[in-house]
Amino acid sequence: MKHNNSHWSDIHFAYQVALLGTLSAAAEALGVHHSTVLRRIEALEKRLNVRLFQRHARGYAPTEAGRLLLKVAEETQHSFDTLIGQLAGTDEQLSGKIIVTSVESFAREVTAVLAEFQDKHPEVRIEYMVDMRLLKPEYGEAHVCIRPGVKPSHPDYIVQQLRCSDASLYATKEYIRNFGPMKSLEHTQGHRFISTITPLLHVPFYHWLETQVPAEQIYYRSSDLHAMLEAARAGMGIVPFNSRGAAQHEALIPMLDPVPEWETELWLVTHRDAHRTAKVQALTQLIKERMKC
Repeated sequence: MKHNNSHWSDIHFAYQVALLGTLSAAAEALGVHHSTVLRRIEALEKRLNVRLFQRHARGYAPTEAGRLLLKVAEETQHSFDTLIGQLAGTDEQLSGKIIVTSVESFAREVTAVLAEFQDKHPEVRIEYMVDMRLLKPEYGEAHVCIRPGVKPSHPDYIVQQLRCSDASLYATKEYIRNFGPMKSLEHTQGHRFISTITPLLHVPFYHWLETQVPAEQIYYRSSDLHAMLEAARAGMGIVPFNSRGAAQHEALIPMLDPVPEWETELWLVTHRDAHRTAKVQALTQLIKERMKC
């Protein structure tokens, strides 16, 4: 026998008749005309090839099959009521899992915020994904995203600016002794550069590196920003990086003054559906308090 959603709806009609005893009472509870209830009951009986009710002067009494339907429907209704009770208010609870994502260069700063958040809300379980890919909130890949670069334009995103960060090119004194300083962005000849494996063209300084520096001068690539900084600290080449992140590594010194065109905006991104939940609201507020500077 083929099952579909209309069967469930008809069973609900029959359940109301069995529960209340008359077509008119069931119709009033369901907000429909009593003829609709009768039609749905008859259609269900025809599909099941069984009589569910005995008609009498005072209304409808369930048959043995009808009593079985009433028992199972009552249990099902109770399960639905329990589910509704569990679902109601879950968006207001500061518990459950929350997925946060950022790139490696913000890991230390973000982790400090997450530690403070979990200290305040110990029932929230945190998954922190450090990934250079732009994870997609609309697919549930993340609830809260901290993204540098071009402002995300997805119509279902709530996008808030955290701050602007300047950037430059960084290397070690040893590298400069071996290969010389850079006088300008045009002065790339003879230098060795460090970049990502997957081009991050939405970030201005990586866009410059991939489009303005010959590929043969990029001597080291990594999928991890921390590994790129370590390569620069080892003297393997010049790495473009935001000034705040580079300042955490004393061995790295700027080759040039901050490049105005490389000023990178940092965005706090949530999906509009997840944005309304209490835990996302609480976390984004804390992120703005700690990182908006």
